[in-house]
Formats: sequence, C-alpha cells, structure tokens
Amino acid sequence: MDTGGNSLPSGPDGKKRKVSYFYDPEVGNYYYGQGHPMKPHRIRMTHALLAHYGLLQHMHVVKPLPARDKDLCRFHADDYVSFLRSITPESQQDNLRHLKRFNVGEDCPVFDGLYSFCQTYAGGSVGGAVKLNHGQCDIAVNWSGGLHHAKKCEASGFCYVNDIVLAILELLKVHERVLYVDIDIHHGDGVEEAFYATDRVMTVSFHKFGDYFPGTGDIGDVGYGKGKYYSLNVPLDDGIDDESYQMLFKPIMGKVMEVFKPGAVVLQCGADSLSGDRLGCFNLSIKGHAECVRYMRSFNVPLLLLGGGGYTIRNVARCWCYETGVALGMELEDKMPQHEYYEYFGPDYTLHVAPSNMENKNSRQMLEDMRAKLLDNLSKLQHAPSVQFQERPPDTEFPEADEDEDVKDERWNHDSDVKDDQRKPQSGRVKREILEPEAMGTDDMQIDERPRELDSTFTDSKGSIAAAAEAQMQGNSNKAFDQPVDMNL
Repeated sequence: MDTGGNSLPSGPDGKKRKVSYFYDPEVGNYYYGQGHPMKPHRIRMTHALLAHYGLLQHMHVVKPLPARDKDLCRFHADDYVSFLRSITPESQQDNLRHLKRFNVGEDCPVFDGLYSFCQTYAGGSVGGAVKLNHGQCDIAVNWSGGLHHAKKCEASGFCYVNDIVLAILELLKVHERVLYVDIDIHHGDGVEEAFYATDRVMTVSFHKFGDYFPGTGDIGDVGYGKGKYYSLNVPLDDGIDDESYQMLFKPIMGKVMEVFKPGAVVLQCGADSLSGDRLGCFNLSIKGHAECVRYMRSFNVPLLLLGGGGYTIRNVARCWCYETGVALGMELEDKMPQHEYYEYFGPDYTLHVAPSNMENKNSRQMLEDMRAKLLDNLSKLQHAPSVQFQERPPDTEFPEADEDEDVKDERWNHDSDVKDDQRKPQSGRVKREILEPEAMGTDDMQIDERPRELDSTFTDSKGSIAAAAEAQMQGNSNKAFDQPVDMNL
C-alpha cells in the first residue's frame, strides 16, 4: 500500500504525506431525525467519493476504536457521559429534567444509537491524535469529528461530545504546544472555553459573528490569565469570499505559526462556511475553503483534519473529498466519477461549484483594521512559551491493523485536572435553518438515509466511569458552567 512516501518532506512544495484516514462504515446509519439539518449520511457520501476518485489506496484506512466512558471523562462530566450512555428515544419522556439539564432535546435530539455515534466520532479523532503522537502518519483525517460546540456538562449545536478537546488532550501528552484552527462558519466555542486559561493550546476561530449561533467569538475575547492572547477570534460578516478570507487567514496564521511554534495542529474544516450552505451565509468556494488546508499543510507540522458543520450535504462531500486530495498532494478531476450517490450531484456532476453573487458585507477597510488588531494581539505573545518539566504521561496503546483486532484496552489515560472557570456562560441561541429555494433539492432526498435497525450489541459501553470520575473529575461534575482544562499537569 502506498501510504504517502517519506515523512514530512522539507519545504512548502513537498507533496508526499503519510495520511491516516479514519472511517467507520456504520457512521452513515445514524439519523438525527426527520427535518434535522445534521445528516451523518454526508460522511458515507464523502467516503464514496474518496473511493471512486481512487484516494483510499493512497492512505492508511483505519476503523476507529470506539471511545470508552473513561476516555470521554477526560473532559466531560461523569454524570453527563452516564446520561448519554443510558438515554434512549423510549426513555426520554421519563427523563425530562435531565434532558433540560444537559441541553438535549431540540438542536441535540435523542436518537437510536446516540451514544455509539459519540463513541465512534470521538474514537476517530483521538485515534488520529494517537497516530500522530507515535509518528505513524503526518496527517490524520476524521471527517466524522470536529463537533466543536459540546461543553463539559452539556450538548450544544448538534454536538454531544467534544472530540476536538479530547484529541488535543491526547496530543498534549507529546507536544508542548498544540494549535487549534476553526474554519466552520460557527464560532468554535466549546474548544475555546476548554483551553481559555492555558498557554499550551492556542485557539483561532474564523466565524460569522452577530445575531448568529452561538453568539460568542468577539474580537475582544482573547483568553484569561495565563491564556491571555492565546485565544484569537476573527468575527466576519455575511458574504465573505475567497479573496477576502485569505486576506485574513494567511497573514494571521503565518504569524501564529511563527510566534506560537506548535508541535501539532488541529484544523476543524466545517463546510458550512461554503457558498450555498443551508445554515450558512458565507460565499467561499471549495477551492477557497481548501486553501486553508493547503496553507496549514505547508508548515510540515503534524496535522489532524476534522469535519464539523455542513448542511448542504452534496457540497460537504465535495469539499471533504477535495480536501483529502489536498492532504495527499493530489489534484482531482472536476468531472465526477460514477458512484452510488451520483444522483445527488446533478445536473453538472462536477466536484466544484461556483460561488454565488451575494453581497460581501466585509469591507476592505474592515478587514484591514481587523487584521491589524489581531496581528497586534499576536505581537503581545511570549514567543513559544515553555512548559515546566514534568513526567510524560504513558503512551497510548494503538492497534496496527486496519480492522478489528484484539488489543489491550488501556488507550487513553487520565492525566489532566479540571478546574472552575471564572466566566459565566454565554446564553445559547438555536442554529436556524435557512430554507431558500436554491438551497433545497437533492439534499432532501431520502436515499439510503434513514438507518437500519442497529444491533443492540453495538451500543453496549465498555468500562466503568466510576474510577474515572473519582480520579479525574474530583467532585466537579455537577458544576452548572463550563470549566477549562488545567494544563499544569
């Protein structure tokens, strides 16, 4: 198998990368419910495109190990994880108080196999971090991950478990500093809050700001205490196009890489920032969106690529397929090969779609002022903050086989504490669907979308959260607000 050639060739023009791609064939079977804009089916469509473009043969394809209770409790409260494990569509009417407490019900519905879905997408992201830590790949890809809104004690914005925070915690076992970059149209609030008070993780989010979910991510939100200036927010207005976006992205991220010097980068590639998204209002082309991937890849730093939002599912599949090609250093033909979801991509049956003629409300002066302000914030950073010497947490054990194999079940270790956060949470808003005539079409076809009956054994959990709760949460699991992760390990 061609796994991408030599590891991290020098120079931005180096093409080959060892890429590990995480995919569970079951992930497309999960179904949020009739009319819900989040459709895991888009992951299966993406996989079909990757297969028929011939990309799978150039990657190490890995079925993720499902995350266990204690893995999820490295960040999430034990009682919240227990709730996710036990709640079912049949039992939810008897658990209304818990549904309200954990913000489950509307944006984040209870559906068949909910907990196994969380285990699957979280397992892929943490598994990717493990592969990067062990030097087994240069780029790890998990398009089912990137659910950036989930909080320590509650679901939010279609997200139940924050796989990104869990993956970053895994990367911090090996790397002194980890950079998180978010190009979803929504602010990456859950990840920012988790690391708001540390200088070991820098979070950078490019997002729509204003009367828009989740209502956070002002340019003045820069971090707290030791983490001051290690949170960077780029608030944007409707209609931003490729040129305007890159006018900010490249100079800002270039400066971040220069001063922060991360050992690893996590890039959340939410595709709802594309033109024509059902919930979005940006005007990026697929190539413009993928240029962010190309640019971050050029730094030759271990890179974890994750999914996220994206609600015009034919364009989500197009985007993540093309960006997988970017990760591999391969250019894909625009004419789409025949495959099982070919009818979704009519009438043109091409990989790329033209952006619209919508107005760009981001004036050049506004963008220049914002860029200057953010670069000034970066100038206040201590260059590459050092980490106090500490004992390195044990390596995670990880299977070498592509498919299921007997492995020791001690993969992720509890090596960080959770502490109270001084800040009050922002009031939540609901993700609103924009139902415009041109946005409707084949996305609403019910082709192969409702899942078959899930095997009951697939939803069984492994391990106990009791020990994890005692060792990790230290009695803080019932706090009503979110708490950042303590990096003083």
